[in-house]
This record gives sequence, C-alpha cells and structure tokens, in this order.
Amino acid sequence: MIDTHTHLYDEAFKKDFDEVIAKIKAAGIDKCIFPGIDIENHQPMMDCVKKLPGFAFPAIGLHPTSVKEDWKKELDFVKNEIDKNKYYAVGEIGLDLHWSKDFLEEQKEVFRQQVILANERDLPILIHVRDAICYCLEILKELKKTLKNPIRGIFHAYSGSIETFNEIMKLGDFYVGIGGVITFKKASIAKTIINIPLERIVLETDSPYLTPTPFRGKRNDSSYICIIAEKIAELKNIDIEIIKKITTENAKKLFNI
Repeated sequence: MIDTHTHLYDEAFKKDFDEVIAKIKAAGIDKCIFPGIDIENHQPMMDCVKKLPGFAFPAIGLHPTSVKEDWKKELDFVKNEIDKNKYYAVGEIGLDLHWSKDFLEEQKEVFRQQVILANERDLPILIHVRDAICYCLEILKELKKTLKNPIRGIFHAYSGSIETFNEIMKLGDFYVGIGGVITFKKASIAKTIINIPLERIVLETDSPYLTPTPFRGKRNDSSYICIIAEKIAELKNIDIEIIKKITTENAKKLFNI
C-alpha cells in the first residue's frame, strides 16, 4: 500500500525513526509521499528521503499556514528549487482560514501560482483546504480555462459532502485523500465515502497527526493505513484486498511511481 500524505520527517519521529520505518514496512506499506511545507521543513524532509530510497517520494510546496509576511521569499524558494531535484508533486498547497484570515489574499495568490507551477511540469498537486472550499474551487475554475494541461491531484484529508466531491470532479483529474478522520465517531465523511467511487480514493495518514481510532490522541504513523483501509472496506461493504489494490493503483498512476 501507499501512504499518499505523511510527515515522517517530523520531529515527532526523531527518537525512534528506524523502528517506526520497520513497523510501517512490516504493515505492508512500501511507498510514502512526503508533502513539502516551507523552507524550514525542506532540508529535514530531503535528508529523510535520502535515507529511504524507493520508499519516500518528496513533493515541494508552500503550505497555506506558512503564508505570512515573508510569503514572496517562501514562494521564490519553491520556484527555484522545483527543478533542482526530482519531485513527484507540488504540495502541500491550498487555503486555510481556520487559524487566521489575515493573509487570505496572499494565500490565494500563492495557491494560484503553485497550481500553475505544477501544471507547467505536469505534476499533481496536493491540496490542503480548511474553511475555504469556495475560494479554492473558484480559483481552480478560473485556472482550468487557461492552463495547458488538465489539473490533477489530491484533495488531502477530504471531509466534504458528495455535492462538493461532484463539483471537484468537474475541475480536473482529482482524487480524495482519506485518512484517520473516517474512523471518528461523528465524522460526516463516513457517510459520504459510500457514494465516492473507489477509483477516486487514495489512502493517507497525515502522520504524525489525525491518528485513527482506537489510537486517537497518540502519535500517528503510516502503518495505520491498514486501519483506514479496513474502515473503508466496512463502510463500502467491499473486500479489503480490493480496497488495497485499487487505492494503490490510483496512487501509482497519479504519482507515476
């Protein structure tokens, strides 16, 4: 299986990194996508990638919550770095108004420019959107009219309605990333997932965050992809081996890995 969104390079794994990687591989996860965040997190990510050839695949991008006063410097770093190494996606990019609305216009501009950057290189995008889906869809609708290649990627940690999913599907070749939230008691995505085609789903953990039940509150890691796959199988009444097979094929196709 493939974890399409994990921060295994995070400080949370520093003390027992090798043990965690061994646990993940033993669980049947043989590839992981590492999303970029900002300049500060870039080198730790790339150092981690070097330790895990054939297992870790890096993306590059400026996370919306890292869009602040120095956003131009951060964005320039992404633009200058993207052709220096092999990156498999542009992300984690998007819009986040949950924590602050102070840099909304800057977030929009940064998102717009990074979608264009990815499209010029025919790379998928990893979209983080929180309390801002209307702005996100509006920007993608505008860009779809002018971009050379189809827009493609993942709506990370998807928790929206089936109606929003259908709107997303009109905008490009998109998948939804399903993680630990689907195991939470009151998660609306548990109902929505029933109507989302398996061919449009990829698995993710967002570790060390969003740990699935029954480990909620503890550190997340990519081995818990198995719990997420089991929950989707239960909700969709499909054999778990089919869930594993199709979601893995989806990820391989999207990232060309």
